[in-house]
Amino acid sequence: MTNIDQLSIDTIRVLAADMVQAANSGHPGAPMGCAPMAHVLFTQFINANPKNSEWFNRDRFVLSNGHACALQYVLLHLLGYKVSMDDLKNFRQLNSVTPGHPEKTHTDGIEVTTGPLGQGIANAVGMAVAERHLAATFNQPEFPIIDNTVFAIVGDGCLQEGVASEASSLAGHLELGNLVVLYDSNGIQIDGSTNLGFTEDVLKRYESYGWHTLEVADGDNDLVGLTRAIETAKSVKNKPSIIKITTTIGYGAAKAGSAGVHGAPLGADSLAAVKTLFGFNADQKFVVPEDVYTYYGERAAKGAQTEKEWNELVAKYAQAHPKLYAELSRRLEGRLPEGWEDVLPRYSPSDKALATRKLSETALSALAAKIPELMGGSADLTGSNLTRWKDAVDFQPESTELGNYAGRYLRFGVREHGMAAIGNGMAAYGGLIPFTSTFLNFISYAAGASRLSALSKLRVLYIMTHDSIGLGEDGPTHQPIETMAMLRATPNYLNFRPADGNEVSAAYISALQHSDRPSVLSLTRQNLPQLEGSSIEQALKGGYSLHTYGSGSKLDLLIAGTGSETSIAVDAAKLLAEQGLTVKVVSMPCLELFSAQSDEYRHSVLTPGVPSISVEALSTFGWHKYVHCPIGIDTFGASGPYLELYELFGLTPEAIAKKALKIVDYYKSTPVPTLALEF
Repeated sequence: MTNIDQLSIDTIRVLAADMVQAANSGHPGAPMGCAPMAHVLFTQFINANPKNSEWFNRDRFVLSNGHACALQYVLLHLLGYKVSMDDLKNFRQLNSVTPGHPEKTHTDGIEVTTGPLGQGIANAVGMAVAERHLAATFNQPEFPIIDNTVFAIVGDGCLQEGVASEASSLAGHLELGNLVVLYDSNGIQIDGSTNLGFTEDVLKRYESYGWHTLEVADGDNDLVGLTRAIETAKSVKNKPSIIKITTTIGYGAAKAGSAGVHGAPLGADSLAAVKTLFGFNADQKFVVPEDVYTYYGERAAKGAQTEKEWNELVAKYAQAHPKLYAELSRRLEGRLPEGWEDVLPRYSPSDKALATRKLSETALSALAAKIPELMGGSADLTGSNLTRWKDAVDFQPESTELGNYAGRYLRFGVREHGMAAIGNGMAAYGGLIPFTSTFLNFISYAAGASRLSALSKLRVLYIMTHDSIGLGEDGPTHQPIETMAMLRATPNYLNFRPADGNEVSAAYISALQHSDRPSVLSLTRQNLPQLEGSSIEQALKGGYSLHTYGSGSKLDLLIAGTGSETSIAVDAAKLLAEQGLTVKVVSMPCLELFSAQSDEYRHSVLTPGVPSISVEALSTFGWHKYVHCPIGIDTFGASGPYLELYELFGLTPEAIAKKALKIVDYYKSTPVPTLALEF
């Protein structure tokens, strides 16, 4: 270890502890323990240009144990990213670029939002998938324009989470040799020693996944060992690598090696002692020796030179392979292919009744042929989700003889949570639009990751089928009731429940147009008719007037429906019209898009002064914002043929018409309140 290495490591330790102390909040222990491995990684291995954090062929770094973010912020500052000393001083303060856990949308140089443990390593797997696929798609002899490595630091807590196991298992199968994970094995978690509940042999576990495993026994001091381990890991091209690095949490602090240094400031006396131990002035705060700035500046300059050389290579690539260059440029600029919307089908009422999952298959197949960056798969439900187009090639290592890395269809296995987190990593990497698929009810397995899709503003498509009691005999274990309410309550989501083919096409258009938010497409197992009055253009508004039944000059009732219940609402309206009522049916495939429309438009659809009901074979939670009386299911479902279930839960045209008459009668003597107002 050279003097500058030691000085740099100690500077990272002290600066991170200063940040936590100033905020009176945070986690000093992991940054102090991880400082040596992070220093080696960032000064010797990671290729990136701090002056252009979006350089596409940069190495990616993920801090999976996001509570240790003071470590990452210090490194970003030292390297010259847009993280100033004042930003470090404002750690965990409102509107700072140094929030309490890393957020992709807040801080220059942060690749993914982490904090919920295990998500980061799973994101890293997704990034490694993206790199391997794009390299196979665009690289040519003498032009390795995409050849970066994905690095991650993880902690004991990350590796206890199921999502990490799911993603790591798949990474081993996929032979992702471009992924290197540094495992900070400090033996401590919040409750105390990991001996309380985490005593497995992690390296044997990862070896069984198909990973290459290494170990550094003294992560506090052995920089040579750390360097050799990372070099070896990078040299292994057919397996992801994990390096177990034994460290001391809170190295140098009075409570080092204990849970007491995990999630609280060191305290003034302990911090002063740490500074004295490492040769700093105990009375000074937020100090970086000029030699450390210089050392890290040299690494940043090397990164800038590496990007310059890459740009020169790309210029030659553009001359040698103009079509590939044009395609790569389009993707990196975030532009979808010209005319992509035109490939989506349109439907009329005379067209055949089909399940919306089948309509989705048609739409997705057309889009896959037009949008080559569309890549994804299913959690072992391909034949049910209908997500694999006819000429799709599986993303697999060639050694399996099941596909290749240029393939775009992913076999996620029964790993819903890992699938969603991998999708986030693919989206964050860039150049791809990932989709994932399972039954709607099982997005609950993936909620930890799907929530981060929204928080991180990532365009991930969740193609969810079997979306209600309409799936029938599989029963309440598989029938989503509360699921859509949860998704609708999640900020920055678009949740679609299309009623027919036109609305399915609209759902895909909107999902692909919104590059800063995820979308859920909730699709039926049962066949649905193509509706009179539906259109792609209208559905893109989230809600619209479908058709009015009856001959009166004044509306007596409004019925709003979504998905499979919209056609039921139509049939109920027809029954009421036969009894002399005038009823408008509104289709509301996406409440979020509808809520974003103007007051004028929303009130033109949900006519003020008219009694209204909604019909949805899901929880009624959230519907009171839009209608006076929501009709749905607020219990769990049941096992049986789906038509019998609809009858059991009162979701037939006859049952709805009967209830509707009571509502109309009630409001004859009671003022009708105006809903869906925004103040």
